[in-house]
Amino acid sequence: MLSQKAKYALRALVELARADGAQLTAGELALRADAPRKFLEAILLELSRQRLVTSRRGKFGGYVLARPPGEISFAEIIRVIDGPLALAPCVSPRLHFRKCDDCPDRDACTLREALARARDASADVLEAYSLSEAATIGAPDARRSAE
Repeated sequence: MLSQKAKYALRALVELARADGAQLTAGELALRADAPRKFLEAILLELSRQRLVTSRRGKFGGYVLARPPGEISFAEIIRVIDGPLALAPCVSPRLHFRKCDDCPDRDACTLREALARARDASADVLEAYSLSEAATIGAPDARRSAE
């Protein structure tokens, strides 16, 4: 399940994508992403450490995306905030792979195949979905053209 922290991160980064390169303060992002400011500041710090956003301090400070929005996938953001996309560690193809503690034989596990398929399907969608795509959904211009 997606954590509230990941939802706030995704919403904030979508707002930065909508800003089209303009800097936004933590306060502006908190309002636009409907997130608690202090919590969002901690999330932005983590995103900055992972080089998804760049920050500038001071009176004219704020946040911008570190890369073009089309190059930042939802999967990348979720992994930074929540960790692996897999529902169980035995189906994670990356660094987080490990045998489940309660499973005596990974190859005979009756759950593994379904969990692996779920992980692959989720990863396919989230890897292909970028901030630039999300930024167009619900954007003021998109709402006007739909009317």
